[in-house]
Amino acid sequence: MTTMTHSFGALHQQPEPLLLINIWDPASAVLAQQQGAKALGTSSAALAWSLGYADGQQLPVAELLAAIQRILRVIQLPLTVDIEQGYNDDPLQVAQLLVQLAELGVAGINIEDGTAEPELLCAKIRACRDLLKGRVLFINARTDVYLAQLATGQKAVTECSRRLALYQEAGADGAFVPGLTDLAVAKQLSQHSSLPLNLMGRPEGATVEDLTEAGVKRISAGPALFVQSYQAYQQAVLSFLQQSPLTDKALNYDDLNSLFS
Repeated sequence: MTTMTHSFGALHQQPEPLLLINIWDPASAVLAQQQGAKALGTSSAALAWSLGYADGQQLPVAELLAAIQRILRVIQLPLTVDIEQGYNDDPLQVAQLLVQLAELGVAGINIEDGTAEPELLCAKIRACRDLLKGRVLFINARTDVYLAQLATGQKAVTECSRRLALYQEAGADGAFVPGLTDLAVAKQLSQHSSLPLNLMGRPEGATVEDLTEAGVKRISAGPALFVQSYQAYQQAVLSFLQQSPLTDKALNYDDLNSLFS
């Protein structure tokens, strides 16, 4: 697994961004692997929904660990796991979860700040590094400045840069900024941080060349692939039951999350 973790880190140092496929169960994982994915990552929302829980730290840790074991059993690719805010405010508890995941064989994690002060995520990252005792594992630090609209305009850029610098100092390997769709801002952030920059979703109209020029090193899909998959499933069920066709209203994050709330 050391080789897997090292190769996962190397995928963030290529000229073109890593296209990380988000999965939620063994079937989605092996299909993504079959299609040529270089690495896989769980979506916290998709994984929670697949197990009957709402997104937002509702998934029991025991369920998470069991699900990751099932996925790892069928893949030969690096896997990174989204652990939201670590399912705990205690940095030591978060670090203990990370060590459990590392022992299962994951190559990395995402961990986010949410609406909390950045010092809490820093403490969690430091605790993880301490407990890993030098073991290689990719920690992708996610800031929700844009996703949660904690700031706007230049203030958002400044706050993102500040947080990413704190997370890097604490021991993060990557910077994840979901909700950011402006490549000019992405370029600013990538120029002010040596952490590989991860965006969620490809900005509309952006080419691989555009993303590369902006310094983006990783693109992930979040729950989008799950939503699209279950949109198709919903249509298939309606067709099988021979009911009226699906309305124009497509499934979205809120629709799915409300099923488990």
